[in-house]
Amino acid sequence: MGDGDVTSGRRAVPRVVAHRGASADHPEHTMAAFTAAIAEGADAIECDVRLTKDQHLVCLHDRTVERTSDGVGAVSELDLADLSAMDFGSWKAGVPASVVVLDELIELVRGAARPVQLFIETKHPVRFGALVEQKLVAALHRHGVGRGPQGIASANSVDDAPVVVISFSGSAVWRVGRNAPQVPTVLLGEASHLLGGGAATAVRARGIGPSVASLRERPDTVARARQAGRFTYCWTVDSEADFALCCGLGVDYIATNHPARARAWLTGA
Repeated sequence: MGDGDVTSGRRAVPRVVAHRGASADHPEHTMAAFTAAIAEGADAIECDVRLTKDQHLVCLHDRTVERTSDGVGAVSELDLADLSAMDFGSWKAGVPASVVVLDELIELVRGAARPVQLFIETKHPVRFGALVEQKLVAALHRHGVGRGPQGIASANSVDDAPVVVISFSGSAVWRVGRNAPQVPTVLLGEASHLLGGGAATAVRARGIGPSVASLRERPDTVARARQAGRFTYCWTVDSEADFALCCGLGVDYIATNHPARARAWLTGA
């Protein structure tokens, strides 16, 4: 595994994932947040996606737009044109910002001067159900980032994957694995759920994504995942103590709202 110890399968240096972009300093899910994350040295960018009424994938976390825009309404009941007329930046930065369509983010990442991975979370339950993953897989294929060598991607190949799909929904993870087996997937959840009952195995997830709170309670999660051939993605890690915990345990990917600060912790700067 890249950046890891090939004798033990343990990663020597974790990869920093910018959670909703550099969202501590910029409005989440905006181009400002995403471009700042790349500039700050993030190894990967994480985004949430939802389908609009006219079936465009947009980068938004909440079911409704009230918290992060000057508009009102549920994303699934608004057309892209409706969302495009809203301001998604002034609430935090005082500077207007437009909604980001997933295609725009993929193009940004693909055009970066260095390799940057994209972690895409699909939100459920939603009114569109399986159509979300259907549209997502189609978008990945359209951009040439959803196709790869024949066969199933392994945990050890995740570093080379341009896109990783993550979700709290086991059904969503299973759908992506069935329709795009070369795209690595992560089942999100609390450690007790991920370790018990074979949840990740049932949906063929390549990785598991515990919260940092549950990782504090179940630090054996990382080693058990590694023994099962899975990589680990931990969210959302914003304190130096939690970051050190993840590094000590050998977490592969650490999601944070502070990518620049996380890179400084890694280098000791």
